[in-house]
Amino acid sequence: MDLKDITNLITNGAESLNINKWDFGASFSNDFSVQVDKGIAKQLKASQKQVLTLRVWNNKNLVGITTTSDLSENGLKKALYQANLASEYGNKNELTDFSPLAKDPIEKIKVVKRSPAGIKKLLEKLRIAENELLNKHSAIKTIPYNGLSESFFKRIYANSDGAQRSYEKSQAAIYLYARAEENNRKPRSSGSVKIGYGLEDIDINSCIDEAAEKTISHLNYSAIETGKYKICFSPESFLTLINAFSSMFNARSIIDGVSISNKDSIGEIIANPLLNVFDDGLHEKNISSAPFDGEGTPTQKLCLINKGRLENFIHSESTAKIFKTKPTGHAGLGSKVSVSIDWIVVERSEEVLSQDNDLNHKDYLGKYIYVEELNAIHAGVKASQGSFSLPFDGWVYEGGKRISIEAATVAGDFKTLLKEIINIEKKQYLTTSGISPHIWVKELSITGDA
Repeated sequence: MDLKDITNLITNGAESLNINKWDFGASFSNDFSVQVDKGIAKQLKASQKQVLTLRVWNNKNLVGITTTSDLSENGLKKALYQANLASEYGNKNELTDFSPLAKDPIEKIKVVKRSPAGIKKLLEKLRIAENELLNKHSAIKTIPYNGLSESFFKRIYANSDGAQRSYEKSQAAIYLYARAEENNRKPRSSGSVKIGYGLEDIDINSCIDEAAEKTISHLNYSAIETGKYKICFSPESFLTLINAFSSMFNARSIIDGVSISNKDSIGEIIANPLLNVFDDGLHEKNISSAPFDGEGTPTQKLCLINKGRLENFIHSESTAKIFKTKPTGHAGLGSKVSVSIDWIVVERSEEVLSQDNDLNHKDYLGKYIYVEELNAIHAGVKASQGSFSLPFDGWVYEGGKRISIEAATVAGDFKTLLKEIINIEKKQYLTTSGISPHIWVKELSITGDA
């Protein structure tokens, strides 16, 4: 069913139930995925999903919500009836409304929708990739985590005030995580992820090469002594930290008291003036870009940190009303609307001079720790307090040479980390979660096994 058909059915059902105000968001998807174990199919999945979330306002302007997968005339009428009943228990302390931007023009995004390759083709490609990765080095014994998937989806939004939005896209992804073992040595593991609009867009060979290089490079490892070290974060690891502490930009988290920011934090210097951070869900490199959020608000590029200064929070309709501003295009759809980051772009402010321009991870000859990948994010991050203690994969660099770290954790306070950034390299790198250069920090506490 398309946007027009569903909207007409809901409109007719609402009229028969004397419901004057409603909105809905729906998603439709076809998903295919495969996993293998030494050439044998380990898991084959194919699914078709359709979910519609419906909100109804009663005559007291309270909201009720329900979800359904039954998009027949009768099924949608039942959903309207249930949401209307639920509205009697709506939140009286925080009234929700339509986004005031739900009918504004949306920016056209690159719409790429590939044709399905199918389970058989996915399985064939993944078997070849697994075999090639196993043959990259004699120490690589297994590829315990692997997968190749493709998804085809459509998202729609409409409300009783005449707003109507829809878009459709496709996406594919491969991940390969290798495990290397040598006699009298601990197993070492690493991996790679690549995404594209379809199977033909994924560079599978580069995924194989990257997973092999990262895994093999960790075979020669050594313990590290506990202490404070100069740190260089890889683009991936710094973006991981930004996303882990994204509640500092989240107006909903601030209202709920689970953020290190508060309502008066806008304008506060929270980082080295070298740092600029944007949330740019419409970036041309963002394969998962969506032109509107769950409330129909257009997606936009939003500056979060400008030359070290906290510039904006992300908002839904209800949080924007409380903060006396506009929605930013980051809302979900629910009884208590969630707000979340889209796609982070980190860059160096060209208007600010660095005193440590010589800090380049490829050329710097001093001693430092290179944090390649952070692990156990959910267990090691206390977002409401700003602290973190995380195991990581990385190296000790000294004199231009590197050696893999056997096992260690990096710990600190995120706000302190941002202020103790000493250099941001100019070159930016594309990752699956955003874009960032390498970020240097004065020092952080490292706990090693030595």
